[in-house]
Amino acid sequence: MLKQRLITALVLLALLLPALFASSPDPFAALTLILIAAGAWEWGRMNGCARLASWGTGALALLICTLFWQTKWIEQTSAFVWLFVGSAWVLIGAWMLLRGVAAWSRWPFFMRWSLGLMALCFAWLALAQARWTGPNFLLSVLVLVWAADVFAYFAGRALGGRWSHSKLAVSISPGKTWEGVWGGMAGVLLVSLCWIQADQYFEFSDPSFHTRLWRQGWWFWLAALVFMTCMSVVGDLVESLIKRSAGVKDSSGLLPGHGGVLDRVDALLPTLPLAMMIMTWSS
Repeated sequence: MLKQRLITALVLLALLLPALFASSPDPFAALTLILIAAGAWEWGRMNGCARLASWGTGALALLICTLFWQTKWIEQTSAFVWLFVGSAWVLIGAWMLLRGVAAWSRWPFFMRWSLGLMALCFAWLALAQARWTGPNFLLSVLVLVWAADVFAYFAGRALGGRWSHSKLAVSISPGKTWEGVWGGMAGVLLVSLCWIQADQYFEFSDPSFHTRLWRQGWWFWLAALVFMTCMSVVGDLVESLIKRSAGVKDSSGLLPGHGGVLDRVDALLPTLPLAMMIMTWSS
């Protein structure tokens, strides 16, 4: 399993990194569009779609994102679009977690299917727009989410249950602890401070997400990063809830050793649009 994970990760990095740092944002947008379409195919399967309908879900995601691209939404999107998408993630995500696994399956099929499809399409739009803003900006958002996940894992393993006697969401993801959440927040703040220093030292042409937050004041920086860390946890838990409802361990086997595309991007689905919402409304 470890060998598979390593090989898959190296292949993905070999494809994504050159596209990320290419002179044009188009290669990265095209490559990630394929991944999002694959995630939409997984979404169709997890919601009980037949084989043809699942492929159709992937094709529809491809079409919607291509329309976003052709209409130049990746260059500039209305601030109200990001406010709507970000607010929807906060409200619907909280509602889903409060209601639990059983409530999700009682939603009408079309509502479940369309919500997931739109979440994937707007996550791709945020990803493409962040890359259009600049590689440093996009990478700083991605690393924020990865840092939250990595620090939460190690903090949860080392400290889980020592201070809090209740799990984070035992009926959805039994392994997650409050200590992991706090560790993830601490890790994100540490990484952010280091990134701000790197921005100042290297003088990147596109300031990172962290530097842009810091320029609004340390209090804004702190509140935004705590909020983003919390929403990365929400994204992770929402996908776990949906997988439990569907009775599957992984969204698919497309990425050997890692599961499916949705298993890798779950925390990014809310955080990417929210990063763009914060940036458009604070600039």
